[in-house]
Formats: sequence, C-alpha cells, structure tokens
Amino acid sequence: MLEKTSNARWVQLVLGLIVMMTISSPQYVWTLFVKPLQGATGASLPALQITFSLLIVLQTWLSPAQGWLVERFGPKLLVAFGAALSGLGWVLSAQATSLTMLYFTYGGLCGIGTGIVYIGIVGLMARWFPDRRGFAIGMVAAGYGMGALMTTFPIDNMIKSSGYAQTLVTFGLILGAIGVAAALGLRTPTTSDVLPPPVDTIATGKDTSPKEMLKTPVFWLMFAMMTMMSTGGLMVTSNFANFAREFGVADIILFGVAALPLALTVDRILNGFTRPFFGWVSDRIGRENTMGIAFILEAIAILLLLLFRDNAYAFVLLSGLVFFGWGEIFSLFPSTLTDTFGTKQATTNYGFLYMSQGIGSVLGGPVAAMIHDSAGSWIPVFVIVIVADVVTGLLALFVLKKLRANYIKGEGKAPVAIPVAAE
Repeated sequence: MLEKTSNARWVQLVLGLIVMMTISSPQYVWTLFVKPLQGATGASLPALQITFSLLIVLQTWLSPAQGWLVERFGPKLLVAFGAALSGLGWVLSAQATSLTMLYFTYGGLCGIGTGIVYIGIVGLMARWFPDRRGFAIGMVAAGYGMGALMTTFPIDNMIKSSGYAQTLVTFGLILGAIGVAAALGLRTPTTSDVLPPPVDTIATGKDTSPKEMLKTPVFWLMFAMMTMMSTGGLMVTSNFANFAREFGVADIILFGVAALPLALTVDRILNGFTRPFFGWVSDRIGRENTMGIAFILEAIAILLLLLFRDNAYAFVLLSGLVFFGWGEIFSLFPSTLTDTFGTKQATTNYGFLYMSQGIGSVLGGPVAAMIHDSAGSWIPVFVIVIVADVVTGLLALFVLKKLRANYIKGEGKAPVAIPVAAE
C-alpha cells in the first residue's frame, strides 16, 4: 500500500509542477512587456507598475479564501479554473489600450487565476509529502520560478517580430490549455493513502486553525520576514529591464544574444533551482539555519550587482545569484509554517502568510519606481533592499528559531521525532 501511495504522490508532484510552470509567465516576463505597454497606454513607469502590483496583490491577498475553497471542494476543478483564468487574462490584455483595462485583465484576471493555482498546489504538496515537505514544495515552487525559462526567449522574439498583442494572445491560449489539462489529474490524499511520517530533524506542531494561528507572534514574525524578502525580489523582478537599460547593459551582445534576455534566462534557471535545493537543505539542517544562509547570500548578491552594474558579464551572472538567494522563500516559508501549525488547514494558513508577498509587490513595484524617479537613481532602492535582507537573515537565526521552538513547547505541541518509513 505504501509503494502504491508513493507512486501516486510523485504523479501529483509532476502534475503540480506542470500547472505551476504554465502560470509563471505573467509575473516573470512582465518586464518584457513594460516598454511596449507604456507605448500603447501612454502611462508613466510608476503608473504602469501598478499592473504588476495588482497581479501580486490579488494573487496573494485573496489566497486565504482561495485556500479555503480548495480545502472544501478539492484542487482539481478550482486549479483548472485558475489556470484558465490566467491564460484568459493574457488574451484579453492584448486588447488593452488604457491602464484601467490593463489593470483589470493583466493585473486582475491573471492575479486571481495564478493565486488559485499557486496556493492550491503548495497546500496539496504539503499534504502529500510530510517527510519531504521542503523538497516537494520547493519543486512545485520551482515550476513557478522556472516556467518562464521556456517562454522568455520565444516571447522576447515574438514581441520583436509580431508585436506584444499577438504574443499575449498566442501564449495565453497555449499556457492556459496546458495548465487546465494537467490540473484535471490532481487529487488530495485519502484515508487509503499511507504516507510516511515527518523526518526527525523537523519540530512539528499540532494542527492549528487560521483563527488561532493569527494570534501567535510566530506567525506575525514570519509575515514580516516574508514581506521584507518579497520586497527585494519583486523589486528586481518588476524593474529588471528598466535598470538593465539604465545601467547600459541591456542590449550588449554576449554569446550571440542580448544581455537582457540572457540574464532573464539565467535568472529563471537559478530562481527555479534554488527552491527545491534550499528546501532539501532545510529538511536536513533546519528551516531557520537555511533561511539565515540564503537571505544573507541574497544581500551579498545584490550588493555585488550594484557594484558591478556596468559590466554586462557580471550583470548576467550576479542577477542569477540574486534570484538564487531569493527564490527559496517560496519553499522555506510554507514549509516552516506547515511544520509549526500542522497540515489540516495548511492551504488556508499559508494563504494568510502568502499575503505578505502582496505588500512586497507594492513596495518593490510602484514604491521602488517612485523612489527611483525621486532620486534619479536605483542606488537608494538597492541599499534599502540589502539592509532588509541582512535583517531578515539575522531574525531567522536569532529570533525565529527560538520563538518557534518556545511556541511548540509552550503550547504543549511536542516535536514529532519519528523515523521516516521506508518507501
């Protein structure tokens, strides 16, 4: 029975990975559409970046309700609906000639659709893989981080050859169809599925309702930490093409291609790889230790990117390191949250934590753009992000670790220390 369940959960992991890959492009190739959409709408950069913030805000701030719906009605139809809605958002945004229409289509429909898919898939993996939670969540999160890897160059080339509108329609239809097809194979574990117990290196708390979770300092510390990390990562994501052009490296030819799309491709690879990698590491050395290492690495990467910003080769390599130091938040935070507050309502619980990324999108998108416009430089924005990353890494090592251990012990939730059953 355990062998049969093991096969089933790996099938679920593959399906979840595919769906996540189909919804990543609205966020991760947004930067390629900024310039043509500015021309189509006549909008300023801060005003246009509100589209990106809406995408992330709606993706995240509706996630508690979306998580509750997934837990109540199951992932299959809801995740399929989300994938379809994301594709539809791209198709309709091709017709947008005003900011209002762009906000509704690209920001609104894509935001709601990707949010349903993201929260549903992450919650599903938390249930299927209690023994490898960091790795499994990291894998599907990698699909979201790396999905745009396969679309970056085709989208960049098609924008240049056929225009941004035709590109949005074509890829919206393709990605939406693939996402729906994969989602229809999803299911939650049943009583007949025998799953391995958690590993003995991870302290695990009892199941906690969202209402009770929201009363704990542990949750709010994690919320603040994820907000700070999201801000830096989304600043780079939403404004990447803009500061690449301002640094004068965007169109420099490296290895036969322009530095900007090359950097975006490298970024997608490392942004995806970091999620299962650091998730796997955290399953072995602990969540907070891994956070400290990764977050401080992110601060160092952004500092080096700033110092060597006018060198195209360094820009490509260091931008990849930036995403390697950032993307793991999407495996470490949901894993830590589920370890602390249990699996029964993990999807809804993570929905509340995931709202922090919505705040980060506002701070990293239009607010960062306004700071840039006011200062006439990206340097103040980079400095703020570097400081926030260092502070978050130190909080993980010296505050979160102790606070979470005391919470589990103080609430009478003894750590689970059961060896993993052989599969």
